[in-house]
Amino acid sequence: MRQRKEAPMNKFWSETVKRTKPYVPGEQLNDPNIIKLNTNENPYGPSPQVSEAIHSEMKRTLHLYPAPDADELCNEISRYYHVSKDTIFIGNGSDEILAFSFMAFFEPHNQICFPAITYSFYPVYAKLFNIPYDEIALNRDFTIPAEDFFGAEGGVVIANPNSPTGLYLDVAVIEDIVMNNPENVVIIDEAYIDFAPDSAVSLVTKYPNLLVVRTMSKSRSLAGLRVGFAIGDPGLIEGLKRIKDSFNSYTVDRLAIAGSSAAIRDEDYFQETIQKIINTRERLIPEMKKRGFHVLPSQANFIFVSHYKISAESLYQRLKQQGILVRHFDKPDIEHYLRITVGSDEQMKHFLEVLDNVILHIKESAVKN
Repeated sequence: MRQRKEAPMNKFWSETVKRTKPYVPGEQLNDPNIIKLNTNENPYGPSPQVSEAIHSEMKRTLHLYPAPDADELCNEISRYYHVSKDTIFIGNGSDEILAFSFMAFFEPHNQICFPAITYSFYPVYAKLFNIPYDEIALNRDFTIPAEDFFGAEGGVVIANPNSPTGLYLDVAVIEDIVMNNPENVVIIDEAYIDFAPDSAVSLVTKYPNLLVVRTMSKSRSLAGLRVGFAIGDPGLIEGLKRIKDSFNSYTVDRLAIAGSSAAIRDEDYFQETIQKIINTRERLIPEMKKRGFHVLPSQANFIFVSHYKISAESLYQRLKQQGILVRHFDKPDIEHYLRITVGSDEQMKHFLEVLDNVILHIKESAVKN
């Protein structure tokens, strides 16, 4: 992924804007023939019940403000996860909830910590809100050294499964980190947890310092609706609500609430599509290994791979030329890796065919030179 070109500073910018280095999202090309394997979207689309609920809502109540606490969706989440309503916060995507959390629970004079290789929005938020941070180095195999997160000064943020690596941290290890930070909030960002064995939601009632953040974008196929939620102690939820209501009490619109509620109700469709992606992922991994790739053991809806002989940059560029987008992070320690979203079986079959041709052409060019 190429770095965004730095624009000249505007004289009217505040100091906050000047110190901010924005997050760079994955490429979004307006070409229906492109196969997008770079932003971890669900290839199967939302439940048919989602469209029905949105159309029904459009006919009834768009002239009225939505419920500030998204009560309908809150009720569905409460039922599904067996938690009380006062432990739930609904937001306009999990990114918004993470931003609110940084404001609600972290202080400018206390250093927080998160992995050095993880979701790149975390340092963006820390700089935006002037919060010092320590990026904890991962182990050589990209696993998270749990004990290095014990006794943090100002708080902990961990994505589980981690992105871009796809590695999963067992809930028992998460609990150790939470237990060893009794005076700090520990945020577990579970954007990809539905593709993994287990969630930390089961720990919320035991630990008042644990906040679990989830999204409807990945497993529920609702990236376009921008809905996320957090589950945590009522005290943490009240803190988030205070921040939200200081900006905008109506962050989630009626259509998003109706569609997300319907998505949670359709359990059969959810389980079906999740299993399809997991099955495709497990078939894709050995295929990538046969082609000379080192593949990390993913528990997400993507894989993180590095070819033993061909640079990630070359593969990224050649695949893009052939109409396939994958994610390349031009950053230390992971510049040799590509993150590849698990698409449908048809998409991955085409991806492998194109990949074979790309690898062949690169090898032929190397021989000629």
